[in-house]
Amino acid sequence: MSPTEIYKHLPRTNCKECGEDSCMAFATKLANWEASLDKCPPLQKPEYRNRLEALNEMLKPPVQEVSLKSKTRTVEIGGKLVMYRHEFTYFNPTAIAIDVHDEMEEQLLNSRVNAAQGFSYEYIGQRLKLDLIAVRSTSNDPKTFELTVKKIVAQTDLPLILCSENPDVLEAGIVATGGGKPLLYAATKRNWRQMVELALMYGCPLTVTSPFDLQGLKSLVKTLKELGVKELVIDPGVSWKALPDTVNNFTMIRRAACKFDDELMGLPILGVPAQVWVEEDSRPEISAWKEACLSSMLITRYADALIMHTMEGWALLPIVILRQNLYTDPRKPVAVEPGLRTFGNPSETSPVLFTTNFALTYYTVASDIESGKVDCHLLVVDTEGLSVESAVAGRKLTADKVAESLKETEVEKKVNHKTLIIPGRAARISGELEELSGWSVLVGPMDSSGIPKFIQEKWAGRT
Repeated sequence: MSPTEIYKHLPRTNCKECGEDSCMAFATKLANWEASLDKCPPLQKPEYRNRLEALNEMLKPPVQEVSLKSKTRTVEIGGKLVMYRHEFTYFNPTAIAIDVHDEMEEQLLNSRVNAAQGFSYEYIGQRLKLDLIAVRSTSNDPKTFELTVKKIVAQTDLPLILCSENPDVLEAGIVATGGGKPLLYAATKRNWRQMVELALMYGCPLTVTSPFDLQGLKSLVKTLKELGVKELVIDPGVSWKALPDTVNNFTMIRRAACKFDDELMGLPILGVPAQVWVEEDSRPEISAWKEACLSSMLITRYADALIMHTMEGWALLPIVILRQNLYTDPRKPVAVEPGLRTFGNPSETSPVLFTTNFALTYYTVASDIESGKVDCHLLVVDTEGLSVESAVAGRKLTADKVAESLKETEVEKKVNHKTLIIPGRAARISGELEELSGWSVLVGPMDSSGIPKFIQEKWAGRT
């Protein structure tokens, strides 16, 4: 959608109430999904109702966005605009749920819920976490399920997926959330009438499932939409034993939505890789490995939410890192703010180093400095998110730019010397940098892991 097409439907008053200088600037933000229509107050007036409806239709993503809520947290799933990330970007990273059931021993239940809530890993400056708790009813007893959900809600603010084909059990679970908006799992060919009533009564999103039967799934979705259910999620079925069909079905659903504008298939996809624990009679570590493999396949094949069983770090960590990498915006390199960073307790004799603002480069360098307990100043130069070698080759890292950064940060006021340690891969700019900046240049190691040893051997004698 071009900004010009969007602009035609805006008030075109250039009132600046949206925070932009003009309606065309706001239209550009809308086209890039960097703003929402509610940021334009005039558009909410009755006289612009038709324009607002037209814009809502124009900007509606091929894959509907569905919200899951607890009392304090919201998780959005779906909302995809394109089939392939390079066509634009992906929004709403795959939400990962950890399963529990209502017949678990209380100690194990608490342990799994706390582990899911507390799971956290920092990766290139971003905190990777789990998103949901899936509560399964194995007792098929409403009272037992209700008590379990109450215990979970008291422990965590993660939104819930309530799993049962018994509407009475699910209703007890919904009430136990105390005003949350859980995802209901699931409506089938047998129980869809009761599930529709439940979803409409409590305003909860509803999962529709017809394993390995896309025509049946589509028929169910059509029926539920006609009955007024506005937020639907689809589960086409997952099986390790039918891996080709699993991946193919996920792909065909997303292709139908993004390439052929099929509204019945334009819904978030839920995968249940935890299924391998039911269908595979093998050692726990083998099941966990299969689940991790299947989860990674489904993330790359358009799954908007997953229900997992394993809590093994070696299984979860690769999955959340894969998700983070897949959902970075290809239009914008992952970068940190340029400027001067301080590590440890540097004195006026401490070394000054520089690196680029590519996030992976910066956090690798920072980690090596911290692990080596080096007291220093680190100058982060703006290279538009490129690594050292790429930035030097692409003329994004030049002697001019480094000299300018030295001047802007006034680092010379923090030390009693004018010696700069530069990355080994930027050695070619050392001579020009000395001339432009007036600083002496020491060419550092090719890899940041060598910084502590380099400082110990090359810098210690200078102080």
